[in-house]
Amino acid sequence: MKSIELKNVKITGGYWKARSDINRNVTLQTEYDQLKETGRLYTFRQEWTEGMANKPHYFWDSDIAKWIEAGAYSLIHYPDANLEKQIDDVINEIESAQWEDGYLNSYYTVVEKENRWKNILLKHELYCAGHLIEAAVEYYKATDKNKFLKIMCRYADHIDSIFGPVEGKLQGYPGHEEIELALIKLHKVTNEERYLKLSEYFVTQRGKQPSYYDWEFKQNPDIQRYKRDKGTKKPYAGVQAHEPVTEQKTIEGHSVRALYFLAGVADVAEQTGNSELLKACETLYNNMVNKRMYITGGIGSTPDIERFSFDYDLPNETGYAETCAAIASVFFCSRMLNITCDGKYADTMEQTLYNGVMAGISLDGTEFFYSNPLAANTEAIDEETLALKNHMGYKRRKWFGCACCPPNIARLLSSLGLYFYSYDCNGVYVNLYGDSKLSHDGLTLEQKTNYPWDEIVSITVGCNVECKKTIALRIPGWCRKLSITVNGRDITPEFKGGYAYINRIWHNKDEIELTLEMTIEKMQAHPSVRHDTGKIALKRGPIVYCIEEEDNGKNLTALAVRHYDDFTATYDNNFLGGCTYLTGPAYKISEKEFGSVLYRPYSPDYEKVEIKAIPYAMWTNRTPGDMLVWINKL
Repeated sequence: MKSIELKNVKITGGYWKARSDINRNVTLQTEYDQLKETGRLYTFRQEWTEGMANKPHYFWDSDIAKWIEAGAYSLIHYPDANLEKQIDDVINEIESAQWEDGYLNSYYTVVEKENRWKNILLKHELYCAGHLIEAAVEYYKATDKNKFLKIMCRYADHIDSIFGPVEGKLQGYPGHEEIELALIKLHKVTNEERYLKLSEYFVTQRGKQPSYYDWEFKQNPDIQRYKRDKGTKKPYAGVQAHEPVTEQKTIEGHSVRALYFLAGVADVAEQTGNSELLKACETLYNNMVNKRMYITGGIGSTPDIERFSFDYDLPNETGYAETCAAIASVFFCSRMLNITCDGKYADTMEQTLYNGVMAGISLDGTEFFYSNPLAANTEAIDEETLALKNHMGYKRRKWFGCACCPPNIARLLSSLGLYFYSYDCNGVYVNLYGDSKLSHDGLTLEQKTNYPWDEIVSITVGCNVECKKTIALRIPGWCRKLSITVNGRDITPEFKGGYAYINRIWHNKDEIELTLEMTIEKMQAHPSVRHDTGKIALKRGPIVYCIEEEDNGKNLTALAVRHYDDFTATYDNNFLGGCTYLTGPAYKISEKEFGSVLYRPYSPDYEKVEIKAIPYAMWTNRTPGDMLVWINKL
């Protein structure tokens, strides 16, 4: 399978159109203003001097790059002269900062000119380069302007002259992965084999012994904090460099780096046909989804280096689950889906999109979460210390000192159409459901649905002449019962790999109707997840639910539900921008029985109450307060 170009897919309505419109009309400008106010947009001017308020940081280039990329995607379907001028002006500043040899990094241009390429473990030169490359590729594809692309080809050529397996080059690899997948994008648009080879080198060199980072450590003792690893006890596991990826059995370290890296590994595997790399991707994916991923699709359970910890360690109140990590997981899963045609990757992609990703941005598109815990107690969080230090809290923020998440979610929302459909030589795959229109190879598909709130998806087929093609519909793993009709008649398609394959001769205006029965599920976690033992989570279709103080009062942990009680799903177009909420019976321990004492003999007395659960991704869009995903089971 291959992804269909964004220009051939348009989101036309429903859930994703509403969120995409806010992203385009509000978030992109909001983020531009933040980039401007914090000094990021001016860092390429080389005007910083000691004592200035906003000292350039070594990751600032990536914030700018992701915003440019988000804008590029938006311009494909929504031309905007002002946005395009803003991007062009930034590109001019980027060009002015490029060195004669092609080097381009604002931090090392204005702060540490003498130290470039001396600390690739801790600093982000290659990471920033990767994001700039991605932005340049997408801006070229969106506008046909090649100025930025030429700038980044010069930089990629410089990097290729610095790193590699031959004598005289640095035989290292990035501390923060990302450039691996970016080089593949650059290779695809330029057909330059050197970029593919460099990406392959970064992937396969990583983790080999003797470690490049040991050599770098001798030059820079600062690196020692990354060499010590509290989880696996293996040096450099925090940055996935403890052993070659083909030897790794568990997914380790900084979760964003891990998933960007695996996206690059998957790209290299697909481009080179390296089956060992593909097998490594499958191994680490299985470990992630079966033992190290939250029910929301969030990953990276601890603030300690924003990382994976160990199997089944998924704390709720202190769960990190960085927004960027969820986005990186979407990137990785979409690649694995196309390589393997296995719907399990689309299931994870969907689960993560609706829950782990969308929790990261407010409904009005102006505020963001860096981390996404599955429980919040306002009294346990000091907003002036813990929230600012570790990006954790119960209120979204307009910006962060480390602002990777806001522009990252903007570029994902701008590019959503890339994930809806794929194709192969036989036809088209429908990976995600939502109002959209696809045009590909003489065939159009137009989806009409209120998914994820409604279980019915209608697809109108368009073609100028009758054509024999396969249309494959993804059947989500959560679906227990389904039906498919074509022109009102029930059909029995071939089911394989999580898809229903409809092979037939199609005529103009043929109608497909897919019904995916959405029951309210009471989910339980593996018994080894000590944080969730004796608890349930509510789920309907791809949506994970939570209870909030706003609807259910304080002390949410005193509530319990019975597994056999029925809950009701209600769609309200005027609630939280239009969504389905759940209501049902629960039982609450009465505080009155305790009086003034802290402990008392057990009593089975509970007060029956009704609770209201809302989509997890929409929490704290009203009055900030306590929140809970995993509820006690009675």
